[in-house]
Amino acid sequence: MAGGRGRWYRENVRWGDYRASDQVEDRRGLPVGRGGVAIGGGGLLLLLAFAVLTGQNPLDLIGVLSEPQVSVDQGPIGRAGAPTDEQGRFAAVVLASTEDVWRAQFRRRGREYQLPALVLFSDAVRSACGFSSAAVGPFYCPPDRKLYLDLSFFRELADRFGAPGDFARAYVIAHEVGHHVQNLLGVMDRVHAAQRGPDANELSVRLELQADCFAGVWGHDAGRDENLLEPGDVAEGLAAAAAIGDDRLQRESQGYVVPEKWTHGSSAMRVRWLRRGLETGDPSACDTFARAEPAER
Repeated sequence: MAGGRGRWYRENVRWGDYRASDQVEDRRGLPVGRGGVAIGGGGLLLLLAFAVLTGQNPLDLIGVLSEPQVSVDQGPIGRAGAPTDEQGRFAAVVLASTEDVWRAQFRRRGREYQLPALVLFSDAVRSACGFSSAAVGPFYCPPDRKLYLDLSFFRELADRFGAPGDFARAYVIAHEVGHHVQNLLGVMDRVHAAQRGPDANELSVRLELQADCFAGVWGHDAGRDENLLEPGDVAEGLAAAAAIGDDRLQRESQGYVVPEKWTHGSSAMRVRWLRRGLETGDPSACDTFARAEPAER
């Protein structure tokens, strides 16, 4: 996918060579009723910009990472199965690749990987975490084990954050799948319980950095075992990680950086942990919570 196109985008054959996951629910264009505002881990790009301007913690604004709200009515059920449009199919192909990688990773450790579902939506969506606007970006909802993605975010990633390319888009999905892996491993429960203390922001950063590293583990295996990646693809993913670091977002929105308000980590931190996953392909190398690992700025 060097330069935005590669093995996943071949002349006259778009995504046709690869399996697309059927764990997709397409709610695009369906009406959404409002409920409590909440989202899962991940995303938060525009919300973060608002939070740093007001001096508030994004976790206080949405309240989901420390105390998820389960909604009985999750809105209309969308079309099930792999979409046929290009962007929808791309997301389904990436999801299928993460399924293959994490199924193999879990089996090496004597466990079975439980597949997440990907919900595609437009503008707003209801989940087991409540009502969410597309402005919060892609997110993962732990109670229903689903990833939520408005595909227009890919355009914003390219236009606003200067991170175009297929692997940059794939990294976004792989990051949210990383949160699903954390959920299955019990990491999210432990972090949510500990976030009631004074280290809530630091724990949030470490949670997000581990999801970045897990995205790198996927990229490592996808490139080696599935032959999906080309040399330029890695640069696209690293550029995307750098583009959405807290320090860059704060600098753009308010002109200065406040590390104490970070929730996802600096550009350098995100690049470092994504690169670690890409280079090692080993989830055990992604222990961002180890005190031996400095919370570098």
